[in-house]
Amino acid sequence: QAPLVESGGGLVHTGDSLTLTCAASIRSFSAYFMGWFRQVPGKEREFVGAISTRADKAEFGDFVKRRFSVSRDNSKNMAYLHMDMLKPEDTGVYYCAADLRPARSKISSRADDYDYWGQGTQVTVSS
Repeated sequence: QAPLVESGGGLVHTGDSLTLTCAASIRSFSAYFMGWFRQVPGKEREFVGAISTRADKAEFGDFVKRRFSVSRDNSKNMAYLHMDMLKPEDTGVYYCAADLRPARSKISSRADDYDYWGQGTQVTVSS
């Protein structure tokens, strides 16, 4: 079983909202910072946002500009990325990732710091 499985991607229109879900089967899910990244062909994976183990901290990529939010439910081993006001440039494959680090640590935006990855879910925003 894959450690992380994303779902919720699809085709939407500019200005629409979408929520992505990440189901985790890793042990001690609550000990992991959960991050979201996206990638388009020919470009490096880009940090979207992440949430701390206790959901008391969140960080986002500069392009987000308060359009997105991240959340988690440790009782269900689930993480979420909610996206509002989607734009065509938000199109890409979205990945969730898990980063094991002390709870007081800062959130990392570096893909290399994340230990587990999902297979990705495609989000396409039409103009």
